[in-house]
Amino acid sequence: MSTTTTRGVAQPAPAKVSKTRPRRGLRASSTFNFWLFTGPFLIGLVIFVFVPIAWSIWLSFFEARFTVTPSEFVGFDNYKQILTDTNFRNSLVTFTVFAAFIVPATWALSLGLALLVNRLRFMRAFFRSVFFLPTAVSYVAAALIWKMSIFNGVRFGLANTVIGWFGIDNVAWLANPDPPWYWLVIVTVRLWLQSGFYMILFIAALQNIPRELYEAASIDGAKPGWQTFRHITLPQLRATSTAVILLLLIAAYQAFDEFFNLLGKATWGQPPLVELYKMALGQNQNYGAGSAGAVVLTLLICVVTLFQGKIMGFGRGEETK
Repeated sequence: MSTTTTRGVAQPAPAKVSKTRPRRGLRASSTFNFWLFTGPFLIGLVIFVFVPIAWSIWLSFFEARFTVTPSEFVGFDNYKQILTDTNFRNSLVTFTVFAAFIVPATWALSLGLALLVNRLRFMRAFFRSVFFLPTAVSYVAAALIWKMSIFNGVRFGLANTVIGWFGIDNVAWLANPDPPWYWLVIVTVRLWLQSGFYMILFIAALQNIPRELYEAASIDGAKPGWQTFRHITLPQLRATSTAVILLLLIAAYQAFDEFFNLLGKATWGQPPLVELYKMALGQNQNYGAGSAGAVVLTLLICVVTLFQGKIMGFGRGEETK
């Protein structure tokens, strides 16, 4: 053993630290486990998402009636056809207005429920589960319940029974576009279905806010309630609010099930996806024009979400003082 001398006293030399490398077997095992768990998901993503998207874009430039096999290259003719279609353009405008209403309404309701549930001192898990349960209900089943039990338009329907107590005549909620009572039916069923999910996101964000911020605000004289919510709670929920609004915008333009089951073959208030469904799977079965409409709708969703993300500062780093 080698020694070193420090002030005449023999000291043992420090042992050399050997750098051990992970064995190749361990690295190979980790790589195998990674692909074992993610491989099926990636294969399904490619087969059921990426390939259909690419095929839809390719099909939008061809004449494809009654077949998904392209027959004749037509360039942008399908896009001209879909953009000049009155029903499709009206549905885009209608659903832009619908998104402008349903997004803030759902955001406010979800945040309000989260604030109420988060303040509970007992039975918090019970109420959280109660508000979250509608998320597990199928949109088709919920639409049929709203149509056949609550807003069925007859005297024995729940909605007409309630308004009958106040001397109001029966209302045909889904039969006429003027007045557009059908929007009340659609908005209420969508709020009931999706508010619980976003409530859970807000609860998780509320529980991550440091309590020291509220204590410091109380010491500085901030009053609990609106002042605390405006200056502490709401700024701390900025990232969650941005993500929730983005998800709500995408969901609003992708609405299909409740509209198709509530309005049926009615020509008013139909979403873009229903118009594309009629075009691609209706009597004409024009898959080329339907694919072009799907591309246009996708681009519109991307533009709207990117614009909203730019306004809300999505992806922006924390500001440094």
